[in-house]
Amino acid sequence: MTSVAIVTGASSGIGAATARRLAAEGFHVLAAARRADRLDALVKEIEAAGGRATAQVCDVTSDESVAALAAAADELPEPVTLLVNNAGGARGLDPVELGSIADWQWMYDVNVLGTLRVTQALLPLLESSGSGTVVVLSSTAGLAVYEGGGGYTAAKHAQTALAETLRLELLGRPVRVIEIDPGMVRTEEFGLVRFGGDAQRAAAVYAGVAEPLVAEDVADCVAWCATRPHHVNVDRLVVRPLAQAAQHKVHRVAPDAGR
Repeated sequence: MTSVAIVTGASSGIGAATARRLAAEGFHVLAAARRADRLDALVKEIEAAGGRATAQVCDVTSDESVAALAAAADELPEPVTLLVNNAGGARGLDPVELGSIADWQWMYDVNVLGTLRVTQALLPLLESSGSGTVVVLSSTAGLAVYEGGGGYTAAKHAQTALAETLRLELLGRPVRVIEIDPGMVRTEEFGLVRFGGDAQRAAAVYAGVAEPLVAEDVADCVAWCATRPHHVNVDRLVVRPLAQAAQHKVHRVAPDAGR
């Protein structure tokens, strides 16, 4: 029987790639994000490929918006078995002593409290399915810190703590908790959001890196974890490009001097 997979932040990047991949795996995807036009285009694309998808405008920082997402999920005829908490992001790269309180607040609201709101709202449906899965898209920034990343790493460490605590608290109930921590992923919007639309600064992060991860690589990880037999819980999957050994250790190739 087809079941429902809910993906937040589905209008672009990893979220959109995950929605496409889960639809290809046979899920009815409930794609949630703030931008209705992008969601509608994604749903049409999935349906044109033979999949099933429904769009739901949702702001994960709003209690009312998340409640509407849960209500929309409850109205679907299939059971809700998968929630992918993908909505998130970074703002700024300032040292702690100069960090913007507003940026830190936004990162905590979206990454941590957004995950909390959506998970709380959907847990009853996931549990009633008898085979629920919560995926938390955190980051290697939730495992290690770096200069200029205080606000983002603090939020992602908190998101990781949320996932680990939830797994302990749900022990004995039919809901597994999977944390996926990508390293360097090149998407069309993450860097632009982080640097306030500065395309040059966003591109510089990946300068000389031949093959950073792309959104489809992370979507592949989500799909693999989510489609294991339900008694198999992948607690944490850390994925990086070959060129990145750690947060501070990235292999970069100098531009060809002849060009």
